[in-house]
Amino acid sequence: MNDQLGLNVRAVPSGFAENLDKGSPPIVYVQETARQKALEVFDRCEKPFKAQHSRPPSLVIGADTVVVLDGKVLEKPSSPAEARRMIRALSDAGTHSVITGVSMIYGGTEMGETPYEKTFAEITTVTFKDMSDEEIDAYVATGEADDKAGGYGIQGLGSCFVTGITGDYFNVVGFPVSRFCDELDMSRLNAWVDAAPKEEIPEVPDEDPCDPLAPIISEECMDEDECGLPSD
Repeated sequence: MNDQLGLNVRAVPSGFAENLDKGSPPIVYVQETARQKALEVFDRCEKPFKAQHSRPPSLVIGADTVVVLDGKVLEKPSSPAEARRMIRALSDAGTHSVITGVSMIYGGTEMGETPYEKTFAEITTVTFKDMSDEEIDAYVATGEADDKAGGYGIQGLGSCFVTGITGDYFNVVGFPVSRFCDELDMSRLNAWVDAAPKEEIPEVPDEDPCDPLAPIISEECMDEDECGLPSD
């Protein structure tokens, strides 16, 4: 998102252990997984951030994407054979859904303030062409399917199989950019920036066109060890 939207964000891997509830509808599962990811990172990074800034982080975003066929979630294949079965099923069905859950945890402007949560889900319909066994075998042999939900990646060679999309392409990639921009609460982010101690706001000459109070979407976790971040 940094390059695409010009935001100041940092990726922090979540330690939340995903556990698919077979009885839970996919749209419920994906939203709750995104929420738990965001909460785990927020809770882990809140203390070191407060130690330096005397307030919680501005915003933590969690996301989770699943491929859904006939109401069932297709997770990452556990073997090449399972990847072949997944892709064959998607091809035979013709269309399937990709659902991304996004959860936004706003930290507020004061210590002790209860975080504000907003979670939503975006659905995109994807159409596959009729694939031969040889095509499927060749794709699985590339290894691209190994770590992809549903056994394919639309941003890679898997794009060769996609003949149509109804909805947001970026949702299939893994993050619904347009919906995120619509859901983003700029009033909360602006309030967070306005509450910043003066020493945090860089001095900018009057003639400089940059706005020192421009919204900061996210901050780096200030204690890398505690947040589980790799050292630079």
